[in-house]
Amino acid sequence: MSHSHREDDCCSEDHGSVGQSRLESFVFSCELSSKVPFYTFQGDEEEDLEHFLELRTVCLGEGAKEESNVVEVTAMNHQGKTISVPVANLHINCLPMVSLGEFELKAPVTIRLKSGTGPVTVSGLHLIASDNADSDLSSEEEEEDFDEEIIPIKPAKKKQKL
Repeated sequence: MSHSHREDDCCSEDHGSVGQSRLESFVFSCELSSKVPFYTFQGDEEEDLEHFLELRTVCLGEGAKEESNVVEVTAMNHQGKTISVPVANLHINCLPMVSLGEFELKAPVTIRLKSGTGPVTVSGLHLIASDNADSDLSSEEEEEDFDEEIIPIKPAKKKQKL
């Protein structure tokens, strides 16, 4: 799903086409610890918007102890069933950070520190897909917003290709 949204968004110059999806991206970050062991990512309840969480990195924070910190993600699978999957097992001495690439999940998503005390920072992108046909913005406003939003995506994609 990630690739189809990205290709439509990054490569299309026709911003006002009917039936085209529009993708907005925002920086996402949360910190997990023994005090705050989980975070639930939820999208808005608007019917014409789809919210995705694209996880990029899981990193131990300053003050992490010499222990295993297991981070798991709970989300829906393709059959609509909620499943939990460990995505990182971090240790300050041997694996303080892991890159997940473009690990995209549809909201709602819960990120949990299953074991360890952290702190663990999970970062990535909050992606919002909307249908251009339903947009109330004028073409000029859409292009301005689109230009501002796409700039952070291009460098991230180039880093992923290295």
